[in-house]
Amino acid sequence: MKNQIKIYEKIKPFKKQIFVSGDKSLSIRCILLSAIAVGKSKIYNVLKSEDTFSALKAIKKLGVSYTLKKNYLEIYGVGINGFNNKNITINAGNSGTLARCIIGLCSGNNQKIKLVGDKSLSKRDFSRIVEPISLFGVNIKSNENLLPLEFIGTNLLRPISYIENKGSAQIKTSIILSALNTMGTTKIKAKKSRDHTEVLLKYLNYPIKIKKKKIYDIIEIKGLSDFKAFEYNVPGDISSAAFFMVLTLLSKKSELIVKNILVNPSRIGIITILKKMNAKISIINKKKYKGELIGDIRIKSSENLNSFNCPESLNSSAIDEFLLIFLVAARSKGISKFKNLDELNKKESPRLDIAIKFLRMLGVKVLRENNNISIFGNPNLKLKNKFHITNFMKDHRVFMMSVVAALTIGGEYWINDRDSIKTSFPNFLNIIKKLGAKIN
Repeated sequence: MKNQIKIYEKIKPFKKQIFVSGDKSLSIRCILLSAIAVGKSKIYNVLKSEDTFSALKAIKKLGVSYTLKKNYLEIYGVGINGFNNKNITINAGNSGTLARCIIGLCSGNNQKIKLVGDKSLSKRDFSRIVEPISLFGVNIKSNENLLPLEFIGTNLLRPISYIENKGSAQIKTSIILSALNTMGTTKIKAKKSRDHTEVLLKYLNYPIKIKKKKIYDIIEIKGLSDFKAFEYNVPGDISSAAFFMVLTLLSKKSELIVKNILVNPSRIGIITILKKMNAKISIINKKKYKGELIGDIRIKSSENLNSFNCPESLNSSAIDEFLLIFLVAARSKGISKFKNLDELNKKESPRLDIAIKFLRMLGVKVLRENNNISIFGNPNLKLKNKFHITNFMKDHRVFMMSVVAALTIGGEYWINDRDSIKTSFPNFLNIIKKLGAKIN
C-alpha cells in the first residue's frame, strides 16, 4: 500500500548530527503576526508543511499577500485591523493552532468568516475559544462548539480580564491576538504554557507586560498599537527533534546531536522528564535569539532507565511529547505515573486513549484511573510478533511514535497513514533513513 510502511528490524548503532524542520508553533505565529505588521516581513526556515500552508492560505483570504521564495517567506503586512475581506471561508485543515488563533486575529474585522477544518479538527471542542473571544464582543455561532463555525468581529472590541486555567497556549494566544484589536488594556491570568506569542511581541516592542509567577503568568496587552515588519529565522522544532531523541535513547550504542533547536523553558518538559529517568541528554551551545533560547541537544543511548512519578507541573511543557515519554516509561525499570492528562485527549486525536491501547498491544501493563495512568516498565521488552498499526484519525504524532517503537523494540510492523506527517514534519522518514533505518 502506498500509504503504508514496513519495518522489519531494529535500527543499527549510529553516531550522527542532524537538523530538523523549523518550529511549527513559531512558524504559524510568525505568519499571523507578519500579516498584521506594517510592511514586508521575511521569515527564514519556516516550516513547510500542510499546517503552515493552511496558515498562508488563510491570510491570503484576508487580503494579505505573500511570496514563498527558496530560502525564505515574504509577507506584506496590512497592519492591525487592515484585513480586506468579505464573507470568506477559511479552512484550517488539521491545525488546531491556526483554527483557534485565527478567530482572535480576525476579531476586529466586522465581516462574516466561516471557519472549517478536516475531519479530525471538526471533532475538536472549540468552547474553550468561544467563551473568551465572545467576551470581547465577537459574535460566534457554531453547532455544539464544533466546526464549522461562523464569526463576525467588530471594530469596537472591548478589553477583557480573563483567567486561562487550562494551560493552553492556543487559548492564550487567541486572547492576546484579540486584545491587539481593542481600545484599551486586556489582562490575562494564564496558567503556564508555551509563551512564544508573548516573547515575539516583546521582541517587536509591542506594549505587552508579563509578570511571571510560579504557576500563572499575568499578562497585560494594550490594544491598537501598530508594529513594524520584521525578519525572523525560525529555529528547529523540539517536538520534531523528540522522535530522534527517544530513538537514540532506546537504541544500542548510538549518539546524536540535533542542531539549532528552540529550547524555550516552556517547551523542554521532555528533557526534564528524561533526565529524571536517567537519560543521557543535555543542551549544549545555548544562545539567545530575539528573546528565544536556542541550543543543540546531545543524546546518547541510555541503559538503566528509571521510572518517574511525573508532577502535573510538567504537563504543559511536554504536552506534545507524552506519546514518546510513555514509550520510554515502557522500557524503564519500575512503575511510572502520570497525572491529569485530559489535555492529551483534546489534541489531533484522543492521544491518551490511543497511547494506552498501543502500549497494551505491545504487551506493556498500563493501569488507568480517569486521566491518570501508571505504566509498568520492562527494560527487556522484546517482540517477535507481526503488528498491523492503523493510525487512528491520521494523527501525525501517533505515526511517528509507532516508527520509533518499531525501530527500538523489534518485531515486524506494518504502519498505515504515512501521509499524516505532511501536517507537521514531511521530512521525518528521510531523516530516519539517513540514520540507517531500513524502511520499506
